Amino acid sequence: MQTPLLVILAGGASSRLWPLEEKSLIEFMGQPLLALQLENYARLGLRQTIIVGNPENETVIRNLVNGLPHVQAEVVVQSEPKGMGDALLQIEPYLQRHGNQPIYVTQVHDLTNIELHQRMLTEYQSGNARAYLAGYQVSEYFPGGYLVVAEGDRVTSIIEKPGAGHEPSDLVSFVAHIHSDAQLLLDAVRAEYAKPDESDDHYERAMAALMRDHIFQAVVYDGPWQALKFPWHVLDLTEALLARIEGQQISPEAHIEEGVLIKGNVIIEAGARVFHGATIAGPAYIGAGAIVGNGALVRESMICGGAVVGFATEVARSYMAAGSHTHACQVLDSVLAENVNFSAACCTANLRIDHGHVKSVVKNNVLDTGRDKLGLIAGRGAFIGVNVMTMPGVKIGRGAEIGPTTVVREDVPDDTRLWVEQTIQKSSVKK
Repeated sequence: MQTPLLVILAGGASSRLWPLEEKSLIEFMGQPLLALQLENYARLGLRQTIIVGNPENETVIRNLVNGLPHVQAEVVVQSEPKGMGDALLQIEPYLQRHGNQPIYVTQVHDLTNIELHQRMLTEYQSGNARAYLAGYQVSEYFPGGYLVVAEGDRVTSIIEKPGAGHEPSDLVSFVAHIHSDAQLLLDAVRAEYAKPDESDDHYERAMAALMRDHIFQAVVYDGPWQALKFPWHVLDLTEALLARIEGQQISPEAHIEEGVLIKGNVIIEAGARVFHGATIAGPAYIGAGAIVGNGALVRESMICGGAVVGFATEVARSYMAAGSHTHACQVLDSVLAENVNFSAACCTANLRIDHGHVKSVVKNNVLDTGRDKLGLIAGRGAFIGVNVMTMPGVKIGRGAEIGPTTVVREDVPDDTRLWVEQTIQKSSVKK
C-alpha cells in the first residue's frame, strides 16, 4: 500500500503556553521539538511531509526543515487559528498537484514512543478500515475525548469529557490518525464548515459523519504519552527524553576538570565545560557550549546549549534553555526560557505547605497542574535580581524585571517591572 503523506499540525495559537513561546521550536536534546519528531518519523520511512504552520513560525520552520537532509517537507500556512479542520484544508493544493493519497495526521506537541507509529502503520497496511485512530489506554479518568468502540475495535463516535464514571471505553483519543482517503476527509471537513455551527470541532464532526458509512478502527496504545499544552508540560517532556539516555555519552570535545563527579545516564555535548567540584547526576543533558560551574549540582535536568549553571548552583528536575544564566542559587522543578538571568541567592519554592497539587492561572482560569512539585516558569529575557524568591507555580513574563529581595507570589506580565520599595528612616537613637 502507498506510504501515507505525513501531515504535522504545527500552527494554531500557543497562548496557553505563556510565558513560553512557539511549542514546535522549544529545544530538547539539542534540537527543536519539530526536528526531533521529523527524524523519528523519517526512521519509519515517513519522509514526505507537510507541516501546517502559522504566519509567526513559517519562516523559522522553513529554515529548520531545509537543514534536515533525510526529510522532504513542504510548509503551508494556516493564516488564522480556525481549528484543526481548517488546518487540514490547507493541504488541498498539495493534493491537487500530487493526487489524492492517504495521510497520517499528527501534532508536533504529542510525544510518544516510536512503537505507536509502528502499530499505526501496521494496521494501515492491513487495509481493514477507512481510517485508523490511536486510542490511549487509561486506568483512571482523563479529562479528554473518549473513543466509543464497538465489536472488532470499530470506532463509532468520540465523546468529549464524559465525566468520571461515564467513560464509554478506556481509550482516550489523541491526534495520531491515518486516513486512507485524504480527499474524502477534506470534503467532509468542508461540509462541516458550511454549516452555521460556530464551534471549532469541525474535524471531529467530519469524522463522526464519515463513521456512519465507513469503518474507523481503534489502534490501542498504552505506552508513554506526553502532550505539550501548558508550560509545565516542558518538564514532562524533559523527563521523558532524559529517560531515553543510555550510559554516559561525553563528547571528547567537552572540557571536564578534575574533581568532577558524573553518575548515571548523562549526555555532555561538545564545547561544554564542567568545572572542579561540580556534580552531574543523571539522567541529565548538558548541551553544546554550556557551563556547569565550581560546586554546582545538576540532577535530572536538561541544560541547553550555551546555558550557564553558575558557581554553587543547584538545578534539580528542571529545564534551562539556551543563554539562561544562574549563579549561587536554587532552580527546582522549574523552566527558564532563553536568556533568563536568575541572579545570586535566588530560590524557587516548589512545594506547597499542604503538599497539595500546585495550581496555575491560564487565560484567567485556575488549573490544577497535577504536580505536587512545581517551581518557576520564566519567559524569554526575564531578569530576576539577587535574593528573589518565587512561590510554587509562579510564571514571570517575557522581558519582565524582578527587583532584588522580592517575593513573587503571583504571575508577572510581559515587560513588567516588579520590585519592593524600601523606606529609609533617620535613627533617633542618640550616641
